Amino acid sequence: MEHWTDQMSESFRIGALLAFAGGFFDSYTYIARGGIFANAQTGNIILLAIQLVQGHFLNALYYLIPILAFMSGIFLIESIKRRFYQIQQFHWRQIVLFIEVIVLIFVAHIPLGKGNLLANVLISFVCSMQVQSFRTMHGLPYATTMCTGNLRSGANQLVHLVFEKDKKAAESALLYFAVIVVFILGAGTGALVTPAFGARSILFCCIFLIAALILLSFQRKD
Repeated sequence: MEHWTDQMSESFRIGALLAFAGGFFDSYTYIARGGIFANAQTGNIILLAIQLVQGHFLNALYYLIPILAFMSGIFLIESIKRRFYQIQQFHWRQIVLFIEVIVLIFVAHIPLGKGNLLANVLISFVCSMQVQSFRTMHGLPYATTMCTGNLRSGANQLVHLVFEKDKKAAESALLYFAVIVVFILGAGTGALVTPAFGARSILFCCIFLIAALILLSFQRKD
């Protein structure tokens, strides 16, 4: 049975658009939503442990809930993928991006302050959907919502280039570091836009997600 290829979904164009949004997410939640990093849950897990050790159990929930939201996003993506993978009319990843946009529009209308917990939960949910759905670029494993894995992989490709003279490794390293640069640009843009527009600055990310959604519409059947 014919199915959608992954050529466009694995392209640098898609990866760059999503990495920009990923960097913006972190700036937004850190600056506007109480100093939380919604993308990478390592920081939240560490802060959760600190709160538990200090006996601040209610405060620990503040960090536990985004972690659980991140996990729930993984379950949703796998459900969508299993249900719509064979559909020929559209790519299942388009459903993911559409859900992301809808959730972010809702987040934009959540007031700053008391609504931060809900906003962070929803953005963690969005980040997990994105990182689970877009996992390879030109056949290379990567992430659009965090940099640690990309940095390790890029450095590893440089090792192959230096010690093994592998020219293909140079191309791979360039892709990884390009994604990191775009992520930094997204984070920097978020740092500039968020103080000016507050809660609704997250709508800026929707532009890039919609662009990625449109690009996926050019995906051709195998």
